[in-house]
This record gives sequence, structure tokens and C-alpha cells, in this order.
Amino acid sequence: MLGASLYVIVCSARNRLRMRLRRLREPRYLAGAVVGAAYLYFSFFGRLRGARSDRARAARARRRASPLGELPGLAVAAPVLGGMALLAAAALSWMAPFESGLLEFSEAETQFLLTAPITRRQLLLHRLLRSQIGMLFGAVIFGITVPSSSGYRRLSVGIATWLLLVTWKIYFAGVSLTKARMRAESGAPRAAAFVPAAIVVSAAALVAAALLRAFYIAPPAGLAGAAALVAGAAEQPVIRIVLWPFIALVRPLFAASTSGYVPAIAAALAVTAAVTVWMLRSDDAFHLAVDAAARRRSRRAPGRRPVSYRTRAEGWTLAPSGRPETAFAWKALMQTLRVFDRREAVRAVVVLTALTLITVATGREGPAALLGGFSMAAAGFAILMAPQVVRIDMRQDLEHLELLKTWPVRAASVVRGQLLWPTALITAFAWTMIAIAVALSGTLVPNVAWLSRVAAGVAVLILAPALVVAQLTVHNAVALMFPAWVPLGVQRARGVDAMGQRIILLGGTWLLLIVMAIPAALAGGLFWLAAARFFGTLMLMPAAAIAAVVIAIEVVAVTEALGPVYDRLDILAVERPE
Repeated sequence: MLGASLYVIVCSARNRLRMRLRRLREPRYLAGAVVGAAYLYFSFFGRLRGARSDRARAARARRRASPLGELPGLAVAAPVLGGMALLAAAALSWMAPFESGLLEFSEAETQFLLTAPITRRQLLLHRLLRSQIGMLFGAVIFGITVPSSSGYRRLSVGIATWLLLVTWKIYFAGVSLTKARMRAESGAPRAAAFVPAAIVVSAAALVAAALLRAFYIAPPAGLAGAAALVAGAAEQPVIRIVLWPFIALVRPLFAASTSGYVPAIAAALAVTAAVTVWMLRSDDAFHLAVDAAARRRSRRAPGRRPVSYRTRAEGWTLAPSGRPETAFAWKALMQTLRVFDRREAVRAVVVLTALTLITVATGREGPAALLGGFSMAAAGFAILMAPQVVRIDMRQDLEHLELLKTWPVRAASVVRGQLLWPTALITAFAWTMIAIAVALSGTLVPNVAWLSRVAAGVAVLILAPALVVAQLTVHNAVALMFPAWVPLGVQRARGVDAMGQRIILLGGTWLLLIVMAIPAALAGGLFWLAAARFFGTLMLMPAAAIAAVVIAIEVVAVTEALGPVYDRLDILAVERPE
């Protein structure tokens, strides 16, 4: 079976490479390949060449390679922190709503391998071998990015990264198989299936309790104190035993010498072997997990009806008359609610609110600064990057263009209606993060008066939906004018050329966003200059409102201009997923 798996993997990789080389005949893929290759070169390989040719740069790279040396406590705590993060991820994986991709077979594999006279363990090993190309590529890229002038250091980090990725892939497959047994079995077999989850969750609870106990006994002062606290907690006998497998997996990443790297990689290999044995011994639930993955794939596959479809009553009933844009917002909301569990959103909001209230009430500067900084970064990501990720708009519905064109609705109304729900969804998340950041802003910028912090936060709240809808307008305009450049629906093209296309689209989106924001910034800025001298920082809020109104007017004008583009769009110009 090993020879057959290698044959299939090599042939598939060769055919995939041929296909990607063949599509370079099209200008869009050729331009994307040029940009993607340039990005890879200047981001990774250019650094290597420069480091070899410039001794000064190599010296700086060596200093950056060991930033932990400035804080000995942090150098000791780094593997412990990595092990704790890995333990937390291992515990959360039992509660994750998704399953391992290792059990998702393609249609060809389903037809030829699942019916072949081979064992379930051989199928699992085949899937594990198939996944090695991506993990090897990721490990190579990570090894190249290590800021070190030593080739040995990059090679050792690459090997350790690959081993860590392989172990996590195997572990998550074992989790998926065990969860399938939990759902299918009853009585003693079902209780036995809960044992691994109970062990991992209990280990995470023990470590969390030890950290909280140490934190409340002696709160750390600064980064060095936090590192010492973590290292001290990990020295407890029970915690040391609990964390050993997880620390063993990450320790090779921090080994500074060969004498330390060899035993560390040997321990990591032992953990990988133990996880592999556990995963293979859970293969009795293989067909249950594969069937569940096949049902999920059929629900995601375009043009296919779901295997099981269940409707439920929602709180918003669409009125028989009204603005046509509302119908598209309602449709997108219903689509989101059918694939997303609202209870998860409620839990997330409750947890964030509780963390914020506890942090504010206790007055701990370290946790407050950490949560506030995370919230600020999350808000920035939501405003600047989420419009590219959330695609519940024209980029998804162009797959059904032949149906959309039959609706008796103005083209501009169709375009605007596609923008409403993603704008509301992203804005709600951004507002939540901004509110948390403002509540904890006293620890982030203590030298700024509270009135100024609140005024700036409210101004960002006002500007956030305008910036989000402006980006969504640009993305939908590109989808209508250049549908071949935009992946539609569930399509996710891969390769250097596809990465280059995404870079071009992202750069173009931000450039057009800047162009749209210039008139708004001028209007809001002029108002600010005229009124700030009399009323102070409070004028940030009306200035932001003026800028948001200007952007809203531009969005309405652009959507009206996109109406004729939508009317002229040919159904055959939209590429269908294979």
C-alpha cells in the first residue's frame, strides 16, 4: 500500500503542477505568478541572500535570533509557554465544531480507495502521506523566516516545525475519530471514548489552576516577572508531568545547540509515535467519521442538495413589501444562521463581557493591557481585513447569476442589498472589540485624558461601518467588472499565482479605499480644525460623522454606477467551480 500511496501522491503533484503551469497562459494568472514570486523572493529568499552578503546584517540577525537572551527567565519559560499553548489547543479541539481534514476524502478517493481491499489503517496512513506536501512546505517557509545566519539553525527549526505539524495533524484526526465514537456508541464503549478528552481537559484545568494560584499569590511585575511565574508554576511535580508531552514537542524549536537538540527531537519523536498509535487504535470509528465528513462536503459542494436539511423559526420575518435591499439582507442573514450556531456567538459575547468586567473591577494592569491590546488589534483586523474574508455578498451570489437576473429588481438595489448584511456582521464584531478597547484604554494610553479616549473611541465606532462598507463596495465592484479575477463561492485557488492575485486585489482595494477616504478625511478634517479650538477633542465625534456621511454618499454613487455593469454582465463570463 505504501508504494501505491507514493505513486498516487507523485502523480497527483505532477498533474497539479502541469495544470498550474498551463494556466499561466492567461494574463491574470501570469500577473499573479509574477507578483506572488516577487513577494516570496523579497520576503524570504532575498533576506537569505542579503544575510550572506552583508556581515553587519548577519550580526543583527544573530542578535534577533536570540532575543530571549536578554531575559534569562523568558528563555527558560519559552518552551513552557509553547507547551501550555499546545495543551490549551489540544483541550479546545475536543469542543471545536469542525473535524479533521485528514478524514475528508476526495470523490476519486471515495470511489477507488474506500472500495479497495485495504484496511482502515492503511487508508489513514495514505491520507497522512498525502498531507505531507503542505506541511513540508509550511515547515520550509517557517525555517527560512527564522532570523538567523546559520543554515543549521534554519534546518533544525524546519525539522522541528514539521514534526510539530505532523503530530498536531495526527492528534486532531484521533480527536475526530474519538468524537465519532462518542456519537455512535452507548454504554461502556461510549464512556471509554470520553477518557482521552477527560484526560486532556483535566490536564489543562490543572495547569490553569496552578497559574491562577501563582498569579494571585504574587502578581508579576513586567515581562520578566511573568516569565518567572510561568517557569515556577511548571516546576511543580504534577504540572511537570502533565506538561511534559507538550513541552517535548516544542522544545526542539528553542534548542540552541546540537547537544540539546538531539535529545529534544528524540523526545518529540516519542510523543509523535505515541499519538500515532492512539490515532490508529481509534480506527474502529473510521467509517462513521468519513461518512460525516462526506455529508459536510456534500453540503458545501455547489450545485448539490444537502443530505439533510432542517429549517427553524427565526426572529425576523420578511415583510411582503418594502425596500428590495432588505430582501437580500434577510437572505444573507438566514444563510448565516443556518451554518452558524447563535449559541456560540452568545457564549463568546458573555465570555468577553465577563473578562472585561473582571479586569476592570480587579484593576490588574497586566491582564487589562493584554485584553485591551488584543481587542484593539482585533478591531483593526475586522475593519481592514474582514471585508476580504467575509464573502456573503456578490462574490458568492454570482454563482447564481442566472437566477438573480430574473428578479424584477433594479440592478443598483441588488448591489446595495448584497452589502447590507456583511457590513452589519463585521461592524457588530468591530464595535464589540472597540468597546472593550475603550473600556480598558486607561492601561494602554494612561497619559491620555479619559474624555479624549472616549471621544476617539466613539469616533472610531462611527467610522467603522463606513470603512467596512467602502471596502465591500470595492470588492463587489471588482467582482462585477472582473469576475474572472475573483474566486466565487467556495472556490479557493491555490498556488503562487493565486496568492499573487490576492495580493493584487488587496493592494487595489486599499488603494481605492484611500481614494474614497480622501474627500471624507478632508471634510471631517476641516470641521475638526474649525471646531476643535473651541470645543476640544469632543469634536472628533461630529468630524467622524461628517466623514462617514461623505463615504456613504460615495458608496451610493458607486452602487448606482455599478447598475449598468451588472445589467451587461454575461452569465458565461462567470467561472463555475469544478
